[in-house]
Amino acid sequence: MKKSKGFRTRTRRLLKKEPRERGKLRISKLLYEYQPGSRVVVKIDPSIPKGMPHKRYHGRIGTVVDKRGRSYIVSVTQGEAIKEIVVKPEHLEPYKA
Repeated sequence: MKKSKGFRTRTRRLLKKEPRERGKLRISKLLYEYQPGSRVVVKIDPSIPKGMPHKRYHGRIGTVVDKRGRSYIVSVTQGEAIKEIVVKPEHLEPYKA
Protein backbone atom coordinates (compact mmCIF):
# COMPACT_ATOMS: atom_id res chain seq x y z
CA MET A 1 0.00 0.00 0.00
CA LYS A 2 1.20 3.49 -0.86
CA LYS A 3 2.24 5.82 1.96
CA SER A 4 0.02 8.84 2.40
CA LYS A 5 1.55 12.22 1.63
CA GLY A 6 -0.86 14.48 3.49
CA PHE A 7 -0.17 17.90 4.98
CA ARG A 8 0.33 16.57 8.53
CA THR A 9 1.99 13.20 7.85
CA ARG A 10 4.81 12.17 10.21
CA THR A 11 4.03 14.89 12.74
CA ARG A 12 3.09 12.74 15.73
CA ARG A 13 6.05 13.97 17.80
CA LEU A 14 6.48 17.36 16.09
CA LEU A 15 2.95 18.65 16.69
CA LYS A 16 2.40 17.14 20.12
CA LYS A 17 1.41 19.31 23.08
CA GLU A 18 2.47 18.62 26.63
CA PRO A 19 -0.39 17.86 29.08
CA ARG A 20 -0.22 21.29 30.74
CA GLU A 21 -0.22 23.09 27.39
CA ARG A 22 -3.55 21.61 26.34
CA GLY A 23 -6.81 23.51 26.41
CA LYS A 24 -7.78 26.93 25.15
CA LEU A 25 -5.31 29.31 23.55
CA ARG A 26 -4.03 32.31 25.52
CA ILE A 27 -5.80 35.47 24.35
CA SER A 28 -2.55 37.45 24.59
CA LYS A 29 -1.13 35.32 21.77
CA LEU A 30 -3.93 36.42 19.45
CA LEU A 31 -3.80 40.09 20.40
CA TYR A 32 -0.02 40.50 19.97
CA GLU A 33 0.76 42.85 17.06
CA TYR A 34 3.88 42.11 15.01
CA GLN A 35 5.45 45.05 13.20
CA PRO A 36 7.04 44.64 9.73
CA GLY A 37 10.72 43.87 10.20
CA SER A 38 10.28 42.15 13.57
CA ARG A 39 11.70 38.64 13.97
CA VAL A 40 9.40 35.76 14.87
CA VAL A 41 9.59 32.04 15.57
CA VAL A 42 7.20 29.82 13.62
CA LYS A 43 5.80 27.49 16.27
CA ILE A 44 2.81 25.52 15.01
CA ASP A 45 -0.16 25.15 17.37
CA PRO A 46 -1.72 21.81 16.38
CA SER A 47 -5.10 22.63 17.91
CA ILE A 48 -5.74 25.36 15.31
CA PRO A 49 -5.62 24.04 11.73
CA LYS A 50 -6.49 27.37 10.05
CA GLY A 51 -3.53 29.43 8.92
CA MET A 52 -1.09 26.65 9.80
CA PRO A 53 2.19 26.69 7.86
CA HIS A 54 3.78 23.52 6.53
CA LYS A 55 5.55 21.34 9.09
CA ARG A 56 8.95 22.04 7.49
CA TYR A 57 8.81 25.62 8.85
CA HIS A 58 8.18 24.59 12.48
CA GLY A 59 10.88 26.11 14.70
CA ARG A 60 12.26 28.40 11.99
CA ILE A 61 13.06 32.05 12.64
CA GLY A 62 11.68 34.49 10.11
CA THR A 63 11.03 38.18 9.52
CA VAL A 64 7.57 39.72 9.27
CA VAL A 65 7.20 41.34 5.86
CA ASP A 66 3.57 42.49 5.83
CA LYS A 67 0.12 41.90 7.28
CA ARG A 68 -2.63 40.32 5.19
CA GLY A 69 -6.00 40.40 6.93
CA ARG A 70 -5.46 38.76 10.32
CA SER A 71 -2.45 36.84 9.01
CA TYR A 72 1.18 37.82 8.55
CA ILE A 73 3.52 37.28 5.63
CA VAL A 74 6.75 35.89 7.06
CA SER A 75 10.02 35.55 5.16
CA VAL A 76 11.77 32.27 6.07
CA THR A 77 14.90 30.62 4.68
CA GLN A 78 14.75 27.08 3.35
CA GLY A 79 18.24 26.02 2.42
CA GLU A 80 19.52 28.80 0.17
CA ALA A 81 16.04 29.86 -0.95
CA ILE A 82 13.97 32.53 0.77
CA LYS A 83 10.28 31.65 1.08
CA GLU A 84 7.37 33.88 2.03
CA ILE A 85 4.66 32.08 3.98
CA VAL A 86 1.27 33.31 5.18
CA VAL A 87 0.80 32.48 8.86
CA LYS A 88 -1.88 33.32 11.42
CA PRO A 89 -0.65 34.82 14.73
CA GLU A 90 -1.60 31.65 16.65
CA HIS A 91 1.40 29.95 15.06
CA LEU A 92 3.93 32.74 15.75
CA GLU A 93 5.96 33.80 18.78
CA PRO A 94 8.22 36.83 19.20
CA TYR A 95 11.90 35.94 18.83
CA LYS A 96 13.97 36.65 21.92
CA ALA A 97 17.65 36.77 21.02
